[in-house]
Amino acid sequence: QLQLVESGGGLVQPGGSLRLSCAASGFTLDYYAIGWFRQAPGKEREGVSCISSSGGSTNYADSVKGRFTISRDNAKNTVYLQMNSLKPEDTAVYYCAAEMASFCGLGFFQYDYWGQGTQVTVSS
Repeated sequence: QLQLVESGGGLVQPGGSLRLSCAASGFTLDYYAIGWFRQAPGKEREGVSCISSSGGSTNYADSVKGRFTISRDNAKNTVYLQMNSLKPEDTAVYYCAAEMASFCGLGFFQYDYWGQGTQVTVSS
């Protein structure tokens, strides 16, 4: 069964850091572009970052550029989202998603497989 599992969320103070992980089971991520999305209460799901299947290309939403870094370790079948300088407005449920494609985009409709999400709360 194809499955994505996110982990690493939690409560952090403004200015702090978290690293989210997205681990795949039942399939190999080698041929999949991976996206990270988030959804805050009462808001639409938005694309945060994505990475191509090779890891050679990445995209970021303007709101997280310079603060978030996406990476992947295909040997571990895992994609990461390093989040630094976190702000209260980063509070949301974060989801990873996979699309069988070389290149990635930040449109949620492109993605075929989704994880269950992990909560990130930035608050003092």
